[in-house]
Amino acid sequence: MSTVTTTDALPVAARSPTGGAGSADSSRRRHILAFVVMCFGMFMAILDIQIVSASLSEIQAGLSASGDEIPWVQTSYLIAEVIAIPLSGYLSRALGTRMLFTIAAAGFTLASVMCGLSSSINSMILWRAVQGFIGGGMVPTVFASAYVIFPGPQQKLVAPVVGLIATLAPTVGPTIGGYVTELMSWHWLFFINIIPGIAVAVLSWTLIDFDKPDYSLLKKFDWWGLSSMALFLGSLEYVLEEGPRYGWFDDGALTALALVSGASAVFFFWRVLTAGNPIVDLRAFANRNFAIGSAFSFVLGIGLYGLTYLYPVYLAQVRGYNALMIGDTMFVSGVAMFLTAPIAGQLVQRFDPRYILITGFLFFAYGTWQMTTITQDWDFYELLWPQIFRGIGLMLSIVPVTNTALGTLSPDRIKNASGLFNLMRNLGGAIGLAAINTVLNDRMDLHLTRLHEAVNTASVTATETLNQLTQKFGGSDGAMQALKQMSLMARKQALVMSFGDVFVILTAMFVALAVAGIIMKKPAAAGAPAEAH
Repeated sequence: MSTVTTTDALPVAARSPTGGAGSADSSRRRHILAFVVMCFGMFMAILDIQIVSASLSEIQAGLSASGDEIPWVQTSYLIAEVIAIPLSGYLSRALGTRMLFTIAAAGFTLASVMCGLSSSINSMILWRAVQGFIGGGMVPTVFASAYVIFPGPQQKLVAPVVGLIATLAPTVGPTIGGYVTELMSWHWLFFINIIPGIAVAVLSWTLIDFDKPDYSLLKKFDWWGLSSMALFLGSLEYVLEEGPRYGWFDDGALTALALVSGASAVFFFWRVLTAGNPIVDLRAFANRNFAIGSAFSFVLGIGLYGLTYLYPVYLAQVRGYNALMIGDTMFVSGVAMFLTAPIAGQLVQRFDPRYILITGFLFFAYGTWQMTTITQDWDFYELLWPQIFRGIGLMLSIVPVTNTALGTLSPDRIKNASGLFNLMRNLGGAIGLAAINTVLNDRMDLHLTRLHEAVNTASVTATETLNQLTQKFGGSDGAMQALKQMSLMARKQALVMSFGDVFVILTAMFVALAVAGIIMKKPAAAGAPAEAH
């Protein structure tokens, strides 16, 4: 079996026996430009996860979709993407980075066009799934290429760039989506990908040349491994997405899919551990640094996607904000991340990465702790500093985590490991969102029950409020309208209290992670023989 050797995986400029200094410099510039182009593609793919989150009500109205159908605009994308991410390592080795990234960029652009042209919820769900599956191949490919194009000490310079894109894109998604929907229409959430998508596809085919394909891998493609992985991850993602809404195992379909996911997982792990040419190579987890970095990436997924979800939900359901207003409020974290990225890169080069990681988690914890006292009157300025601390914490965490996980692997293992690393972050986000929604629902029910017990005829405050509302509404049905209004007030207050409870749990989690960072061993320096672990 022919494989991509370590020498083949290195940049051409580093191994050309005939090229002089001029050709080496030219090749180096070409690789850097190719990497910039790939970063644009990754930004589009990650951005499209959250770009629709602030505009779902507009899409629902445009497609005449029901309340149960519209969440699938996001869910279908996430399920397809989570299947594609671990598969990307195998396909990158088989097809080469050039062909894989070009096909992914072109296919993502075409799927975006079809999403924008959708006239029914069913066609939208179909093309969002296609978009997510094809786009999912771009994300880990960029992570892997970064550590091939920029070997050795240069990895510490490029890690902040990759980390910034991976975390900034979903953070600013609601902001960009809100502006686009308000200024044009929800169709342009997808049409804006056309010009940059075509440019990325053309330039990828023109510029990428730093590795070679191994077409023999296609002949040995493990279809059983792919099928079991798709059932395992797809069913798991669906259960995590829909579980909080339908009461988890109280729903027969969720129970059945959970069993399918469990059985498929057993078969999948058996297959990848015994097959001669597994579709996913799990041996990367034998590397201590990679295993630790992936574990932290899993938790960072909770902080990244969980908080990107919580803020818009609060602003929409409690404050009554529209898509544009949510976007205006949410841009703060993105600005903080953008400004922190170069600082994080410098800090990682000068100090023990464990200390940077601990600092990042403490920033996270302080930002979520500030949110524990949230009320229904909080607005932009009350949310300002929690979002700033979140943005700083994300960048201070993602850079050392990425370097820890991928920075010490040999080039021939980077492509596969990158898919697993990104999968862990996405699974962390999926599990975190499911847990957050479950806690929100359970705590809201608890607080609502307690509020109903407190709001009765024995309460002077409740009686006075009810009388004031009755006089306000007047008419024969004034008392009924007053009771309805008080019920809505109680539900809103219960929801706000449940938000506070979720932020208490997140604070405790990030403090625990900071403590875990103290006992973590210092990762080996870039270029060290980490594979020996």
